Amino acid sequence: MEERPLPPLFVDQMRRLLGEQADAFLACFPSAAGEIRPPFAGLRANPLKLTPNDLRSRLPFQLQPLPWSAAGFQLTETPGMQPGKHVYHAAGLYYLQEPSAMAAAGLLNPQAGERTLDLCAAPGSKTTHLAALMNGQGVLVANETHPGRVWELAENLERWGARNTIITHESPARLAARWRAWFDKILVDAPCSGEGMFRKSQAAIRDWTPEHTLRCAQRQSAILDSAAQMLKPGGALLYSTCTFNPLENESVVAQFLERHPDFEIAPLQPTTGFSPARPDWLPPAESRPDLAYALRIWPHLAPGEGHFMALLRRKAGDPPPPEQPGRPRQPKKPRPPAAFPAFQEFCRLSLQPSACFDRPDDARLLQAGGYLYLQPVDAPDLSGLHVIHPGWWLGSFPASADPARQRFEPSHALALGLKLEQAQRVLDLPASDSTLAAYLRGEILERQTEDGWVLIAVDGFPLGWGKSVRGRIKNFYPRGLRRL
Repeated sequence: MEERPLPPLFVDQMRRLLGEQADAFLACFPSAAGEIRPPFAGLRANPLKLTPNDLRSRLPFQLQPLPWSAAGFQLTETPGMQPGKHVYHAAGLYYLQEPSAMAAAGLLNPQAGERTLDLCAAPGSKTTHLAALMNGQGVLVANETHPGRVWELAENLERWGARNTIITHESPARLAARWRAWFDKILVDAPCSGEGMFRKSQAAIRDWTPEHTLRCAQRQSAILDSAAQMLKPGGALLYSTCTFNPLENESVVAQFLERHPDFEIAPLQPTTGFSPARPDWLPPAESRPDLAYALRIWPHLAPGEGHFMALLRRKAGDPPPPEQPGRPRQPKKPRPPAAFPAFQEFCRLSLQPSACFDRPDDARLLQAGGYLYLQPVDAPDLSGLHVIHPGWWLGSFPASADPARQRFEPSHALALGLKLEQAQRVLDLPASDSTLAAYLRGEILERQTEDGWVLIAVDGFPLGWGKSVRGRIKNFYPRGLRRL
């Protein structure tokens, strides 16, 4: 594909803002003369499954630790290496993520047991990072407004093995009307003009105009206003973009603080690679010194593409609002789902007792149509909202005319969220075994195994389901993920 030159108005803007640093900045881009640095690439380990050092010792790639992410690495592109096609990626042991994008979740720093919202979540890179930091405890709501990208989000959370997530497909305004002052932490990785992705995306260059940046800023302000309504007093909101434009960064934050005097900018700990924000780039009437507490990442100063981050705290002291209409005032009486016996039979035959998913008195078990979920503890009221997954998707109940023959089919999300010791039958293969490639292609495996559901694994990590029938393992790897 032919490289598009940078928009001249963008070049003029950055020369005006950066002054003597502009040449070093513009030298990073294909439109500049001289040596061109390739875009930065990275991957982030999944601590829900293994330690970063363990992952690094297993992978054949060249990895360098990042200064702002304990689980993140800069990935040096190596000819012939395709990290997205490695079987460990399919097992959810790591997420391919641009290095600077790994900073936001760590700065928000959600804790186990907290209520956290990722308001603009697709494709899920920052959501998976939040899930890892929460260690599977608490409630993590991932919301995406785009009807296509929300399913990409669901797929990435499924592979990550996240078990405490709820995925919604709603406007921020509708969520704010439902969940006032409910969350401890909120991430707003706002849609933006994408100037920080110019080195990676020709589409971002093509779509850029000054008018587009202004429309983005207006949209970002509206999203932030909705997010503010959902944050508890004393809670933290991390606003981030992947653009350089002060209209979408410092200006949006300054105007937000003017509208919301109950919020303040929290100072962030300086780290190698971080640069302070630039309040001096705003008009005097809009600028304020505390904007320097926000952070930027520049491609000519750090191993990452362009990023902006500001941590906003809602001041403590205000009482929480009264309980909203529609939220249940009394705990629901536990009632097993209608098809619960089929699920209980699956657990008896296929899982170890330590899995503990089959208690009929567990009020978190939710049947939605033909699907069974395990909701997080303290899940919010979801009635009336467009929900993709109201919890950890355990599996489905294929339609049957005879209730006595009702059966349960485990989901891929269940497989990726289990530990090997929780399954009764396991086929654990080394990464070098060609059988794994056949499995990922959707082929039937010729293996003598006791009949029943089998958890297929690579080097001790679940990869998906198979079903052994008379010496052959039928393949239940999702068709949409198969490598043809």
